[in-house]
Amino acid sequence: MRDKRSLHIRIGMLVGVLLLLLAACAAPAAPAAPAAPQAASGESAPASAPAKITIKLAENPWTGAQVNAAVAKQLLEEKLGYTVEIVSIDENAQWPALANGDLSASLEVWPSGHADNIAQYIDDQKVVENAGELGVVGRIGWYQPSYVVAAHPELATWEGFKNPELAGLFSTAETGDKGQFLSGDPSWVQYDESIVDGLGLELQVTYAGSEEAIVAALDSAYSREEPVLFYFWTPHSIFAKYDLTRVSLPDYSDECYAKAASSGVDCDYPADTLFKIVWAGLKDAAPDAYHLLTNLSYSTDDQIAMIAAVEVDGKSIDEAAAEWIAANESVWQGWIGK
Repeated sequence: MRDKRSLHIRIGMLVGVLLLLLAACAAPAAPAAPAAPQAASGESAPASAPAKITIKLAENPWTGAQVNAAVAKQLLEEKLGYTVEIVSIDENAQWPALANGDLSASLEVWPSGHADNIAQYIDDQKVVENAGELGVVGRIGWYQPSYVVAAHPELATWEGFKNPELAGLFSTAETGDKGQFLSGDPSWVQYDESIVDGLGLELQVTYAGSEEAIVAALDSAYSREEPVLFYFWTPHSIFAKYDLTRVSLPDYSDECYAKAASSGVDCDYPADTLFKIVWAGLKDAAPDAYHLLTNLSYSTDDQIAMIAAVEVDGKSIDEAAAEWIAANESVWQGWIGK
C-alpha cells in the first residue's frame, strides 16, 4: 500500500508540473517597446544647431573705445550667448586683422585719420564693412589750461606759437629753447609734427606714451598753474575737471588733408562722426551678433557718462558698462533681434 500511495503521489506531482508549463505557454506576451520613429523616405534626421563662433572685439587704447567694447561684450554674452574676447590692438593694425577674420569688429573709428584704410579695405577690397555710425561725435585738437590764455591772449591761436618767447613758456629740458607739444602714443593717428613744421611754430612734439600719461602731465602742471600744451580729444571727462582752451588752428579743409601724404597737413583736425567696422564675413557667420553690433548706437553724452564713471569716479570699465546697460534697457533692446 505504501508503494502504491507513493506512486500515486509522484504521478500527481508530475501532472501538476505539466499543467503549470501549459499555463505559462498560453499566457500572452508583454507588448514590445515602440520603435523610434523613422524619418520619412527621402528625409534626413534634423541637424543640431551650429555652434556659435567666438566674437573678437578690438579695444583701442583710449577709454571711449574700451567702454564701447565692454557694453557690446556684456550684451553679446548675456543676451545672445556668445563667447567674446577683447583684443587690445592699435587702431591701424586692426584693419588687416578685420580683413582676414582675426577680429570681428571695432566699435570706434575716427574717420579723419583713416581715409587710406577706408579706401583700401572697405571701398576697394570689400573685406571690411562699414557697420554704421556709433552716434558719438569727436574732435581732436590742441589744448592748454585757460589760465595760460588769460595771461597771454596771443596763445589762443596758432600764431602766438610762432613767437619764440611765448612758445618758450612751454619748454622743457628735452625740448631746449622750443616749447613742448605733448602727444600720447606715437601709433595714434596724428598730424602734429606736420602742423608744427607747416606753420613754422617754435614747438617740438614729444610723446608721453598714453592717454593716462597726458592726463597725469596735465594734472601735474595744472596743480602748479604751469603752462602745458597737448594733443587731446572730445568727448572726454577731463573737460569736466579742468578749464581748458582749444588752440585755434587754420580751419580744416578737404584740400588740406588731400596733401597729407605729399607735403603734410597744416590745418586743424576735423569734427569726426565716429563709426564702427566689422569683418565682412560676420553677417553670415553670426547674424544676430552682426545685427546687435550694426545697431549699437548711443549719444555723445552717454559715452561721456561712462568715461567719467571710469576716470572721475574710479569705476572699472566693466562696471561703467554694466551701469549704463542697467539704466538703458529701452535703448539696447532695440539692438537685439533680426
